[in-house]
Amino acid sequence: MKIKHGVVVLALLLAVGIAFGQVKRISLATGGTGGVYYPLGGGIAQIWTDYVQGVEASAEVTGASVENVRLVAGGEAQAALGTSGVVVQAYKGEGKFKGKPQPILAIGAMYPNAWQFVTVAETGIKKIADIKGKRVSTGAPGSGTAVMTRAILETLGFKPGKDFKEFRLSFAEQVSALKDGTIDVGSWSVGLGPGSLVDLATTRQMVLVCMTPEEQAKVSAENPYYKPFTIPAGTYKGVDYDCLTVGTPNVLFVNADEDAELVYQLTKALFEHVDELGQIHPAGKTISPEYVLKATLIPLHPGAIKYYEEIGLTVPDHLKPAK
Repeated sequence: MKIKHGVVVLALLLAVGIAFGQVKRISLATGGTGGVYYPLGGGIAQIWTDYVQGVEASAEVTGASVENVRLVAGGEAQAALGTSGVVVQAYKGEGKFKGKPQPILAIGAMYPNAWQFVTVAETGIKKIADIKGKRVSTGAPGSGTAVMTRAILETLGFKPGKDFKEFRLSFAEQVSALKDGTIDVGSWSVGLGPGSLVDLATTRQMVLVCMTPEEQAKVSAENPYYKPFTIPAGTYKGVDYDCLTVGTPNVLFVNADEDAELVYQLTKALFEHVDELGQIHPAGKTISPEYVLKATLIPLHPGAIKYYEEIGLTVPDHLKPAK
């Protein structure tokens, strides 16, 4: 039986490392502490540490998607989470990565992000058109939230500096700024129920600023990464109405040159123990191999493909990297 040289090398390195009390350290780039990436990433890192022999993984606080791509592409992180819009642009060399395709491949789409445009009752803001002349945080620099919010607002005809005063705050900073009146609206591109919004809804009369059906259709038509999404009534305390918005899948990705056997082991451990993630955060309950094949928008790493095929799934050609 022939075994690829890289697999043998990795196995030997792990064996030697274990023998001498050493481990392969994996840094998983996530996002801010007030979002979903960080707690969910912490759960993924714990699974990898507990169930992949010779691996010790940790979740790192970062500026999220754009920064995460650069960290993985530059070898400063071994894996990362990012929104599909940013990850696709990075893979293709578009947007902030124009002309510079990044060497990344996916382990797979994990769960959908919903764009959540948030204010408090005191501002009187009830619809997106009400942000004219207001103070709006579009999200932290380098985050998927910032990319998504700008794309949505510009599609709907609102330009920062001209139509509203732009702030660029993290999730935790947005909550503080909404509470003390420093901003009028904050932006979240995140799974439902992040700690930062739960906190805001618990301590203030939080308002979700929703899209009209026409706005939802326009944004989806002009931005192929964003699909219609409804935030159900009751998701947050005091928000008793369904809210139309758009969503985009979040992707767990690695460097394209990462060892295939290592990525296989990481993928296998993740999905064999995925039920543990659902106990950490509700977003973890939607993670499945089937969702990966339905929602991932860049090719999968060969190591991940090995696992999906091993459990009997058919990986479509568009998710296989070019040879």
